Amino acid sequence: MTEIRHIVFDIGKVLIHYDPNLPFSRIIPDADERADFFARVCTHDWNIEQDRGRSWADAEALLIEQFPEREEHIRAFRKYWAEMVPHAYDDSVAIMTGLIDAGRDVTMLTNFAADTFTEARKMYPFLNLPRGVTVSGEVGLIKPDVAIYERHAKDFGLSPEHSVFIDDSLPNVEGARTAGWQAVHFTGAEKLKADLGALGVKA
Repeated sequence: MTEIRHIVFDIGKVLIHYDPNLPFSRIIPDADERADFFARVCTHDWNIEQDRGRSWADAEALLIEQFPEREEHIRAFRKYWAEMVPHAYDDSVAIMTGLIDAGRDVTMLTNFAADTFTEARKMYPFLNLPRGVTVSGEVGLIKPDVAIYERHAKDFGLSPEHSVFIDDSLPNVEGARTAGWQAVHFTGAEKLKADLGALGVKA
């Protein structure tokens, strides 16, 4: 078994909850209309470009030009972003902080817009505990592109074969493996403990 020396956490849906429906269930109460809005207007592909580094001003302007009648709802996405991340997963956070307390090398690698990540750090101070973080919106690279894993390994001096990445997204897990890392698919804290244990990491 290859020794694990570096443990790298994703953030959204691993350490903190994320769901755009939380504020939008109030903003657009009709479920069908809300689903259509996310399918056609503020789509996943649109939002991911902010994670890649596009400014919210540019992102909003792009959509408002296409959907001027939706301006208020488009601007609501950033305006009420904090409501989309209402709580941490305490059991997952306890695993991460326990690993740090045990002297393990812990870093984070996340798809996150630069400004909302700054906000998240204020909301959730435990995000400041790991040795460091690669934020996609700050480096202009995004998971599952192999380049972001290579950038993280270079910036933090990680040996890929001795690193394990934890993410809720299977494509992101596969991206890490393609980059030569070990990786586990996060579905809950108990399974994470078991998966880390199988790699020789007591959590």
